[in-house]
Amino acid sequence: MTEPAGQGSGPVPILMYHAVTDTPAPATRGLSVTPAALAGQMTLLGARGFTPLGTAELAEAWRTGRPLPRRPVLITFDDGYEGVHRHALPVLKGLGFPATLFVSTGWLRGPYELPGAAPDAMLDWDQVRELAATGVEIGGHSHSHPQLDQLGDERLWFEVLRCKEVLRDELGAAPVSFAYPYGYSSRRVRRAVRFAGFTSALAVGNALADRRRQAPYALARVTVRRSTGIEEFERLVEGRAVARNFAGDRALTKGYALVRRARRCLRKVHETRV
Repeated sequence: MTEPAGQGSGPVPILMYHAVTDTPAPATRGLSVTPAALAGQMTLLGARGFTPLGTAELAEAWRTGRPLPRRPVLITFDDGYEGVHRHALPVLKGLGFPATLFVSTGWLRGPYELPGAAPDAMLDWDQVRELAATGVEIGGHSHSHPQLDQLGDERLWFEVLRCKEVLRDELGAAPVSFAYPYGYSSRRVRRAVRFAGFTSALAVGNALADRRRQAPYALARVTVRRSTGIEEFERLVEGRAVARNFAGDRALTKGYALVRRARRCLRKVHETRV
């Protein structure tokens, strides 16, 4: 008998959000959600008996074999948009839901900010600290949000380690969870993340996370978009028709992977000749 998705040792839905706002910038609109949509989706999770976890909590349970609660789900936000504090935090606190925020430290407002890099309104460090104080896990998402698999070794190490160091200095504890910008990684990238001290890392994949099929540094997530209606959302968290729903995304991802691999090989050839 097949286990229901998200129960026992079976697959777990890891939801990937970005900006939460009614007025997103053009660059973030497609991957944004409205505050009302987020509130409805979180309410549905509660009504369907899901138990949200932090990323570190899931990784530790899978590493040690500790049983998961009934119907586990992860709620994750990428990049560090200001709406996570303004709109998502009140909803999460009201329902008692934990979540994970993966931040690109060079995009946040403050002393490490890279001018002109962020695509929309971002959190500042006081807001990040408030999120952490309420129980939101803060994870790494690189420093400047590049495609990590396209970087040379020195720049790759800088992006991963700088992010970790800034978070440690600002929050008083080093992050243990990481999410790859754009979802792109490679064996070399995953090795760098592991060597930097992160204990797990999330990709995209648009599939349920499954410890029997995915390594701890390549866990899949499901993208929640502005176009994700409540019925589609319910199907995603229930694990129904996920592959069919994201068939187009997967085809594009495979194509992008081939292009990025070719670019990386050409860059290595050029570096060798120089």
